Amino acid sequence: MWKALRTVRKYLWHYRAGLAVGGACLVAKDVAQALQPLMIRGAVDSFRGGGSLFFRYAGFLVALALVKGLFQYWMRVILIGVSRDIEFDLRNDLYAHLIRLSPEYYARTRTGDIMARATNDLNAVRTMLGPGVMYWFETTLTFVLAIAIMVSVDWRLAAFAVMPAPAVSFAVVFFGRRIHDRFEKLQEMFSDISSRVQENLSGVRMVRAFVQEEAEMRRFAELNRQYIARSLKLVRIQGLFEPLLEALIGLTFLVVLWVGGQQVLNGRISVGSFVMFNTYMGMLVWPMIAFGWVVNLTQRGSASLQRINEILHEEPSIAAPADAAHLGVVRGDIEFQGVTVDYGSGLALAGVDLRIPAGRTIAIVGRTGSGKSTLVNLAPRLMDPTSGAVLLDGIDVRRLDPAELRGCIGFVPQETFLFSATIAENIAFGVDHATEEEIRRAAEMAGLAAISRVFRKGTGRWWASAGLRFREGRSSGPRSRARCCAIPAF
Repeated sequence: MWKALRTVRKYLWHYRAGLAVGGACLVAKDVAQALQPLMIRGAVDSFRGGGSLFFRYAGFLVALALVKGLFQYWMRVILIGVSRDIEFDLRNDLYAHLIRLSPEYYARTRTGDIMARATNDLNAVRTMLGPGVMYWFETTLTFVLAIAIMVSVDWRLAAFAVMPAPAVSFAVVFFGRRIHDRFEKLQEMFSDISSRVQENLSGVRMVRAFVQEEAEMRRFAELNRQYIARSLKLVRIQGLFEPLLEALIGLTFLVVLWVGGQQVLNGRISVGSFVMFNTYMGMLVWPMIAFGWVVNLTQRGSASLQRINEILHEEPSIAAPADAAHLGVVRGDIEFQGVTVDYGSGLALAGVDLRIPAGRTIAIVGRTGSGKSTLVNLAPRLMDPTSGAVLLDGIDVRRLDPAELRGCIGFVPQETFLFSATIAENIAFGVDHATEEEIRRAAEMAGLAAISRVFRKGTGRWWASAGLRFREGRSSGPRSRARCCAIPAF
């Protein structure tokens, strides 16, 4: 658990000022709350004296309630706000890391699993760092202040009040480990469900073409059934943990009432002190119950953080070298020197030697699986050869920054894909600050002007009679009518 928490240290340190202010509000709130039973004791004991003393204690009690409410509000606003900021930064860093990972990582990792970790697991981490940390410190400080004051009044009665502490510690250790393990398995099952949904939605046309709707529904129902079964296992242990704590608290209340009542009858403590003890016991109910809840949040969050760390610890196989060379003015000479690519299951390329002079247009033809796509993917360094070298203007592409290299190459992928954006945004993808005239010219070169005449008859929302309008029509995924208008790059 502590090893997993190293990931969030830099985020906690970045927001140390907010955490310090929120922590100060937490301390002020708990101190004001701890002083309230003392005012209650004074008010009860003041019945033996004059009424003015009672109203004085009543005034102090109201003032403490206002102070507590004020600092409790800012404690929650600041500390929960910091957890949201950390979630924002962690999500951005996770996305940036995913963007940098190499294609081979996505070839061996399910998209649904990645989505589950970037959403459900990330939210569990945020809950641990926000409410989890806040209530952990709040309940601990409340417990310490209450016990300290109770010991100063009557240490014997205070000893009975802390009687369930060893049993609580044992329960936390025993149940905490099991909650962590079961939640980790539950999250793995959630990833399986997410992957199944993502794959079926992406391949919905294939599922329908092979009439596999019922079969896929049965497979999903089975996964869902397993997820519910694991959820119930987690709920059962949580359902046993919290009632056990409440039972220990209830037993302690009975003992304190019995022993405290005897001490009042014997004149060892005043009625006000006895009421104060019971008030403190009421204050300790929430920390003991919340302690179990906080342990639950912490175990869930640490399990999710471990899953996120598995992604963050992945290193891209293709990255910029520390002493990256710079291209300068690119001529465009491409050379393959003894290039071999072995996928493990077989050779895609074996000792290829090829030189393409700048300005030359060539076509590479061959049967399916002959290595055409592999050869093309080597030039922008979407993958590296097993042996040999690929040179651009005489420089090995492995010495170049991949971002700089790919910025000099126009690439039309074999697989078509359309983003859920305007037609113009899809055409201009990869070109920063593309003008409308440049987008229009690219569309005309691709033959979109002819296609626009077909759409102009069907609906005026997509294309205007005077020419192309790119900002009205939006795609809605692979089945959109706009798919036929996709231009991969230019």
